[in-house]
Amino acid sequence: MSDNAGQGADSAPNIVIAIDGPAASGKSSTAHWVARRLGYFHLDSGALYRALTAAQLRRQIPPDDWTIAQLLALAPTVTYLPTGKTFMPHIDGVPVEQELRGSEVTQHVSRAARLQRVRQWVNEQVRLAARGRNVVVDGRDMGTVVFPDAALKVFLIADPWERARRRLVQQLGYHPTDTEIAEETDRLVQRDSRDATQSAQASDAVLIDTTYLTQEEQVERIVALARAVTHRPGATSAVDEPPRRT
Repeated sequence: MSDNAGQGADSAPNIVIAIDGPAASGKSSTAHWVARRLGYFHLDSGALYRALTAAQLRRQIPPDDWTIAQLLALAPTVTYLPTGKTFMPHIDGVPVEQELRGSEVTQHVSRAARLQRVRQWVNEQVRLAARGRNVVVDGRDMGTVVFPDAALKVFLIADPWERARRRLVQQLGYHPTDTEIAEETDRLVQRDSRDATQSAQASDAVLIDTTYLTQEEQVERIVALARAVTHRPGATSAVDEPPRRT
């Protein structure tokens, strides 16, 4: 990624807040609001895995036949570009946010994410985007591999049933049935097993169980921790409040 990260690409990042956790633990949405509250850039590394997966799915190759070489050959088609204070992946220069959240990408993204060389590529794009910026980053390996010296590391967890419920509410736009939640819970537990090596908690990370927390409470807790460790006593910008979970 040459100049895609914008200005400041030749210096180290100022402040990094790294948020890790299992799938559907609320990393991305919480990181987004924490970044807004602090006036930082938001980097969602998971979106890069999804973009590479989406690009591969477009080729209509059966997922069981995917190879590292195929995925890495598509890497040049994926760029990580800032839109305001958020970095978003593009495929062939076109933003693909809606495509990245589709069910087919969600089903197969772990195939790409478990490949070491793909992870190395994603991690390098995130490091490049972070240079010279105050950032809140979320995804895989953030506090353990990508930013081991982050000013603050947070590891989010939640009960699988609650994670499944939240994901379905987000995807479906209505309150799911118990049967739907049970099916999604089973899928998440299976994904947890596949992702275990990429969702490790850093030894110095702050563990936050969000099972009984609203998103607003999660954000407030992390913002308070960030201000404490960075000695920044006030918010850097006036922004909207995160939505309350129902």
